[in-house]
This record gives sequence, C-alpha cells and structure tokens, in this order.
Amino acid sequence: FLVARQGNDVGTQYRSGIYYYTAEQERQARESLAEKQREWKEKIVTEVLPARRFYAAEDYHQQYLEKGGQSAKKRCSDPIRCYG
Repeated sequence: FLVARQGNDVGTQYRSGIYYYTAEQERQARESLAEKQREWKEKIVTEVLPARRFYAAEDYHQQYLEKGGQSAKKRCSDPIRCYG
C-alpha cells in the first residue's frame, strides 16, 4: 500500500503527477522518475499519465506562495495563513 503525501498532508488529492502529450515526453518522465527513485529510500508514487483536458484552478488558488502559503523550501511549520 503506497500513500501519496506532501509533508504532513496525506491522501490521493496530494499526489504528484507528470502528464505527457508525446511518447518522447513519456519516456523522459519515466526515465527521470526511475533516476530519482534510485536516490530515494521510500517508493515514489508520482503518477505518469497521458495529459487530458486541463482546467485552471480558481484565482484564489493561484500564486499560493506569494499569498502567504507555506514554503516547502524553508521547511515551514507555521499554520497556513488565510488569503481567500
């Protein structure tokens, strides 16, 4: 059983994904994922799937970090600040 996780957030809605349009993009994505897996202890559960129709999120979801969201680079542990 593999769990999708981003920091303390767990569940399928937090999974990462690579979405491709061409066979070459798929090959590159799978090679990159395999290379990263060799460097990582735990199983990487990033999905690699054909791209489908894309819907942009609502404006209040855009530019998350600029609006005061947590920064993974800083390993921020502060609560997420409300910006909506």
